[in-house]
Amino acid sequence: MRLWSIDPGHLDPRGLVALWREGLLAQAVLKHATKGYRHHPQLTRFRAQAAPASFIAEYLKAVHAESVERGYRFDVTKITPGGTAARIDVPQGQIDFEWRHLTGKLKARAPEWFERQSGSAVRVHPLFRVVPGGVAAWERASGPQFDGQSTADKHAGVGGTSQDGARH
Repeated sequence: MRLWSIDPGHLDPRGLVALWREGLLAQAVLKHATKGYRHHPQLTRFRAQAAPASFIAEYLKAVHAESVERGYRFDVTKITPGGTAARIDVPQGQIDFEWRHLTGKLKARAPEWFERQSGSAVRVHPLFRVVPGGVAAWERASGPQFDGQSTADKHAGVGGTSQDGARH
């Protein structure tokens, strides 16, 4: 499951469809309507909110809006009623990490889409507000992080950039 912090407009068709499906799964998990994925780290930032279902609904609304813009037929009635005007903070390092992750996927599966995205500025999903900091603590990346720090070191607080952007 990947609930991107970057704007859904950056995703290729396959990625947008996957995001819609994974977002609906996340909504079911946050509403306690399924037993699977209950402890998935991608849900951490939603669970940290006072009303997680409202935040995932707002997240899905932006995904749906992108689908409409592309002429897709995602069923808006699958989004739980509600929403929020509040925003969730996302560290700049997380945005950078996700952008590299996405562009790597696009190079492999949709080179033409990658070419269209490669010159554009990274836009953030409208639910999120960028704040200084490194890769989010809930991110489970494999291999070295963008700043050369290993996942194990990042979680242990050794080297690299911390959540508050300080070097240590």
